[in-house]
Amino acid sequence: MLLEDQRFLHEDLERLEQGISDRTLEDPRHIRDRLNRDHQISGFLTRIQQQSKRLLDIYNDTEGLRTKEIQSISTGDPFDEFYKQLNDIKDFHRRYPNEPVENLERAYKRKAPGEGESATAEIDHMFTGEEAYGRFLDLTRLHEDYLNLPGVQSRRVTYLQYLSIFDHFTPPHCPIKRSEKTTNQYFNYVGSLAEYLEGFLRRTRPLDDLDKIFASFDQEFEKAWEAKEVLGWSTETQSVGPTAPITEGTGEGIWCADCEKEFKNDNVYRNHLTGKKHTKAAESRKANANGTTNGETARSANKSSASSTAKNLKERAIAEREWRIRKFASTMETVRSDTRVNVERRQGMTERERQQELDALFAESAEPSLRPSGAADDESDSSDDEKIYNPLKLPLAWDGKPIPYWLYKLHGLGVEFNCEICGNFVYMGRRAFDKHFNEARHIYGLKCLGITNTTLFREITNIEDALKLWDKIARDKKKEKTGGENIVQMEDAEGNVMPEKVYYDLQKQGLL
Repeated sequence: MLLEDQRFLHEDLERLEQGISDRTLEDPRHIRDRLNRDHQISGFLTRIQQQSKRLLDIYNDTEGLRTKEIQSISTGDPFDEFYKQLNDIKDFHRRYPNEPVENLERAYKRKAPGEGESATAEIDHMFTGEEAYGRFLDLTRLHEDYLNLPGVQSRRVTYLQYLSIFDHFTPPHCPIKRSEKTTNQYFNYVGSLAEYLEGFLRRTRPLDDLDKIFASFDQEFEKAWEAKEVLGWSTETQSVGPTAPITEGTGEGIWCADCEKEFKNDNVYRNHLTGKKHTKAAESRKANANGTTNGETARSANKSSASSTAKNLKERAIAEREWRIRKFASTMETVRSDTRVNVERRQGMTERERQQELDALFAESAEPSLRPSGAADDESDSSDDEKIYNPLKLPLAWDGKPIPYWLYKLHGLGVEFNCEICGNFVYMGRRAFDKHFNEARHIYGLKCLGITNTTLFREITNIEDALKLWDKIARDKKKEKTGGENIVQMEDAEGNVMPEKVYYDLQKQGLL
């Protein structure tokens, strides 16, 4: 009975469209209800695609069954065909008397809170308590994995610092060298981080075309990898001659790739090239680059080429995951900043205050489901007319109500701080004033004055003071550079470079 299946699919599509339109007209106040609505609409859209594909297959009629059924109905005695199909239906229900009948009208209809709809239970199990229904990130487990990576174990990176640097994979933020990134531990770490961020996006944005966005990320990576422009994975160049490229270190001096050392002075670097230590390091690196020696056989050459290919494939997979993590982090920049603020706020709370806040969050999300629809409408109408009494113009808390006056005085929110660099913008409270030095407004104001190094200009708000300090820093750098060129550098037998005075002092003490 293909015609009945065809009619059923058409009805199902219309019911699905009606269900989507009913949910689109809603405007839930709580984030859990909004996520529940979006996930239901996403499920309906997926079912529309599946049912439309089935309906299209029926219309194509590749086997000719639909044409035969139409011919059997249109030709011959119509009552004979009618009673034949009626007997088939009775026979089916006689064999399966308890077969349930699907009611499409009730299947996609929006149920009232009292009818026992439990769709929000799926949303409750979808997020952890730290994520707060998709408002914040929960990277605590990944932070522990990051601290156990080789090269990071000696550094104490707090969770708040990790939220700012988890998408940085190059020095100075990430101390892990390129040779250490090919380990299985680092590969599993970046894979888990990319998988978590991708899953977080799918859980919080069910109506976005994420597959298309992820495909664009992969295409951009393919182009960057072929052009060798992936950050941290570009081809290493070997230094030839007296001048070497600036590839690592602080970026202010000359980098020696053989010895993995940085030199501030060009003359020191030239003298270093003739030292024994540099000569040995250059020979060992050249031997490693040439690959095979005279005594190696063809089998060992094939084995080394195979291992090199496997290493390149692994490096490409790691670089791809790092690329995706950077793209995910840029997409979720707002959630990331909110997470840092939330972590900083929760660090100053006691365990009892955290539990009270969590209970209030669950109570607020469960409260609308316990009220009847009429009472909810009346309360929404009355809440629209109600105005918050705030004669002192106090800031609003997370619940939309003014904060207590003692808290307002405690944080000094009534004190005004003026910043001339930000265009005479006024910041209320010491905390907002301290935070604005790292914000885009203040940094842009310093760049307009020609100041690039913004870290040294904290607590400076006047334009005249900032220009004076910048001129002083420029003079000191110029003086230090000219003074450093006149210093005589000495090198010991092991290739260690030091000033002449230090060299003779160590020689008099018999330490060289």
